[in-house]
Amino acid sequence: MVTIMNSTPNDASINNSWDILQITVEEALPIRHQVLWPNKTMDECRVEGDENGEHFGVFVEGELVCVASIFIKGKEARLRKFATLEQYQRQGIGHSLLNHIMVFLEQHAVDLFWCDARENAMSLYKKFAMEPQGERFFKGDIPYRKMSVTL
Repeated sequence: MVTIMNSTPNDASINNSWDILQITVEEALPIRHQVLWPNKTMDECRVEGDENGEHFGVFVEGELVCVASIFIKGKEARLRKFATLEQYQRQGIGHSLLNHIMVFLEQHAVDLFWCDARENAMSLYKKFAMEPQGERFFKGDIPYRKMSVTL
């Protein structure tokens, strides 16, 4: 268990700390469903390779509020299904989780970290030196850019 101090001490609703743990895909699915795909079934919130991924969660007072999955292939890792419950967004929780994941990847000798980033979230990834790659593309009506960083 890793306890991370919140970077926004004025937000008493989260007691200024949270825990980041590795979790199972089964634990991640409800948040994926609620945040990313509320109109799909829980089973439709699975992605290919979930059984081989590394899944992380952030817990605030014992409640899972943020999840992310990474898929490592050789020296490359892909971030997928990064989701934070709406009431916990913009409080530094996702930032802390990404930082934790990047340390994890460095410890596992990963050289390249990438994701398909929603355009409205690109500023978060830029804080981790991730840069846009290629052209804008769409998943449904949502614009994305591939972003990556060499570790």
